[in-house]
Amino acid sequence: MEQTIRKTKEELVQGGLKTAMGYGDYRQMVAKLALEGKSTGPVQSEELVNYTRLNDQRMKRLDKTIKIDAVSEAKIKAIDKKITWLVLTESWCGDAAQTLPVMNKMAVLNRNISLRLLLRDENPALMEQFLTNGAMAIPKLISIADTTGKVIGEWGSRPSIAKGMVQDYKHTHGKLTAEFKQDLQLWYNKDKGQNTVSDLLSLLSLE
Repeated sequence: MEQTIRKTKEELVQGGLKTAMGYGDYRQMVAKLALEGKSTGPVQSEELVNYTRLNDQRMKRLDKTIKIDAVSEAKIKAIDKKITWLVLTESWCGDAAQTLPVMNKMAVLNRNISLRLLLRDENPALMEQFLTNGAMAIPKLISIADTTGKVIGEWGSRPSIAKGMVQDYKHTHGKLTAEFKQDLQLWYNKDKGQNTVSDLLSLLSLE
C-alpha cells in the first residue's frame, strides 16, 4: 500500500513538471492579471484581485531589492546535484509573494537549481499529496532530484520564524486577525527574505 501511494505521488509530480512555468512567465502572468483586475483560481472577487495587485507590487519590489549574503551565496553555488523546486502557488497568496522572489534569487545563482511554478487550484490531486497540517497551504515547495525524479524534500507554507509566529498567535487567539496579518507583513519587510534563504539552505543541505 505504501509503495502505491509513493508511486502515485511521484507520477503526480512528474505530471506537474510537464505543465509548470518558469518564474519569468509567472511574473508576467500576475502582472497581466493585476492590470486586468483578475486573479488566478476559479473564484474571482474584489478581495482576491486586490491581493493580486498588491502582490504584483511586492514581487516587483523584492525582485529588485532581495540580497543574499556572501556566505549563503557560496553555499548555494556549491550545490552540485541537479534539483528542481516545484512550487504550488496562487497570485493572491501574500506568503508566496514574499518568498517566491527569494527562491528565484537562489535558483539564479546555480544552474543546478531549477524553479518551476504551478497553480494550486489547477492541480488539486498534487496539492493533496503535500498538505501542511491537513491544509492546502501555499506556497508549497517540492524538491525533486532530477536524476531519479524522486521527491527529496518539501518546504512551506511560511518561513520557520513566521510559521512559529502564526502558530503562537493561533494558540492564544484561536484565529488570525487582520491586525496580525499586517504585523506578519511587517515582519516579512524587516526580514528581507533572510529566514527563507536560511530555511532553503537547510533543505539543500539535507539533499
